[in-house]
Amino acid sequence: MSSADPLRNLGVRLTSAGGELRVWAEHADAMDLCLFDEVDPNWIIKSVPMTQDAHGVWSGKSRTLSPGRRYGIRVSGPASPQNSFHPEKTLIEPYSRGLVRVGAGLWQSSVIDDDFDWNGAEKPGTALDHTVVYEAHVRGLSRMNPLVPAALRGTYAGLAHESTIAYLTDLGVTAVELLPVQAFVSEQRLIKQGLINYWGYNTLNFFSPHADYATQAAQSAGPAAVLREFKGMVKLLHEAGLEVILDVVYNHTAEEGRNGPVTSLRGIDNAGYYRQDESGAYIDVTGCGNTVNFSHDVPKRLVLDSLRYWANDVQIDGFRFDLATTLGRDGGVVYDPEHPLLTQIRDDPDLAGVKLIAEPWDVGQGGWQTGNFPPGWTEWNDRYRDRMRDFWLSDIKSLRQSGSAGSGIGRFATRVAGSSNTFSEKRGPLASLNFITAHDGFTLADLTAYNSKHNLGNGESNRDGTDNNSSYNHGVEGPTRDVAILATRRKAMRNLLGTLLLSAGIPMLTAGDEFGRSQRGNNNAYCQDSELTWLNWDFDDWQQDLHRVTRRLLQLRRENPALRPVHFGRFGETTPSASQLDWYNIAGDALQGDAWNSPTERTLQYMAASTPEHEAFNRILLVVNAREQDETVTLPKHEGVDAYTLLWDSSHDDLRDSVIEHAPGARLFVPGASMQLMRAHGAFVPRSTARP
Repeated sequence: MSSADPLRNLGVRLTSAGGELRVWAEHADAMDLCLFDEVDPNWIIKSVPMTQDAHGVWSGKSRTLSPGRRYGIRVSGPASPQNSFHPEKTLIEPYSRGLVRVGAGLWQSSVIDDDFDWNGAEKPGTALDHTVVYEAHVRGLSRMNPLVPAALRGTYAGLAHESTIAYLTDLGVTAVELLPVQAFVSEQRLIKQGLINYWGYNTLNFFSPHADYATQAAQSAGPAAVLREFKGMVKLLHEAGLEVILDVVYNHTAEEGRNGPVTSLRGIDNAGYYRQDESGAYIDVTGCGNTVNFSHDVPKRLVLDSLRYWANDVQIDGFRFDLATTLGRDGGVVYDPEHPLLTQIRDDPDLAGVKLIAEPWDVGQGGWQTGNFPPGWTEWNDRYRDRMRDFWLSDIKSLRQSGSAGSGIGRFATRVAGSSNTFSEKRGPLASLNFITAHDGFTLADLTAYNSKHNLGNGESNRDGTDNNSSYNHGVEGPTRDVAILATRRKAMRNLLGTLLLSAGIPMLTAGDEFGRSQRGNNNAYCQDSELTWLNWDFDDWQQDLHRVTRRLLQLRRENPALRPVHFGRFGETTPSASQLDWYNIAGDALQGDAWNSPTERTLQYMAASTPEHEAFNRILLVVNAREQDETVTLPKHEGVDAYTLLWDSSHDDLRDSVIEHAPGARLFVPGASMQLMRAHGAFVPRSTARP
């Protein structure tokens, strides 16, 4: 980094002569570095006046600023509508690598000795087309796991315990995406209600790991030990071939609205860090009280430096950006897909190879931007989520009640094939992160068991959480002993899992969906740190069956590259690493014309053949019957195909008693509301690729 860079070396830099702190605060007129006693958290042993340069950066040096030392800054400045200086408050320095809580709502920064022996552990570097994301909560994942020692449950060390790692690798996922682990606090409203922010989308500091997720031993030893435990988790996951993706919240901070707590950025330079109008009123496109101003160079630099730190010093493999549309809003608060921050993150050589995943919306005007992020980004595909829920749940509910589905097979087919109507040809199917569920919303099991949300426990009179769930309880709201309803719900879960894991794009599983975890109908459990949200590892028999199904589907995804195209095909060309697609109807004839959009067309045969580049040739056939009535399907007579082998059938937990081998043109019995995956055997016949 050039010495001419005015924003170089922000935060603490240790030298042989002690430590130097650099903090940007353009509108301040004074800043002091406060160094605290090692025992008494309220005793300032030294206050160092800092000096400001021509670029708004304040600096101060002290030999006392050394590893283990707690410190903070006090900032004063002129009164104005857009400023919020509180010189009596000790503030968190924005680049702090560690934090210490010294009272209710009171924090001090800590100088960290960040030496760590990685012992040769390297990032797995999993290719995007082989990536399967497992979204999990650090505490919830291991909090109730009896195989994890009690002292490690619910911690970074618990996530890295050999039993947790063995479970994840055996399941077949390749990356763990962790809900926020940057230091966060609960909102003032929740604290008054006696609740907490369990999910963590309320960031206090962009560089410090959340201390409460460390073991008690590490917490007692201090911030450096917390960081070592975090790095140890990453190291062990990497040694097992698992990537670590962090869900990061840069769009707003825990300082909330103008009447919220003053802990860091607001007291340092409110006018520079937060979006405001001329009167000083916050422009809030996040719904969280404030919005970080990414039309300003310094907040952009803060994000870039934070990402570089996590990606390089902590060896993180990727990031999922909460409300990422906010990061792309310009000076007029308008989203720009070529916003400098979005392109700088993608093009930064220090972030080369890092996976970038956008949540492509916020709550501001023009906030929904699915499909509109620049090349190099992957996006949460809510269109995929909604279509697949409708197809297997809402449409079947409608068929039962009125005899008509909402739509036909075409929209389902487009999503299975990679959502080419949402993502450009240049970006391809790997721009789509496919999901059926996420932390926010119903679990997979609850999608099949509840028509409505049940959020009274959240303290908001059931007003919170979405009402648009596209769920279906199959006749009874919530738990039931009705054997037929239970069987139908479990088949619906298998259909949803099968669709997700056999679609083109990058699949994301939510932790616990692989064995049917329930939150008792709560679709917004952000404030529930309890057995409601923790994974229960005591599986019933049907949960063990569902887990085996998920494991099998992930195995099939690995073994069949036709399910994992890197590119969309181009008409008239054979595109390497793009699957050749063919679509057939119930009679084994090419699907065409009005059948694509007819709500009466609910049966589809989807043929995908890989165009070999890095893996051996492979071809699959997915047979879908989305009516509850059994159907007899004629298997297609496809050029080069001489046989089909059944690999998976969603109407059963396993393939015992199933006919495995089938000939082209054979008649295949397909039970109602089910799907079957087959491998098509025969020679590769190069021709143009196609998409619906």
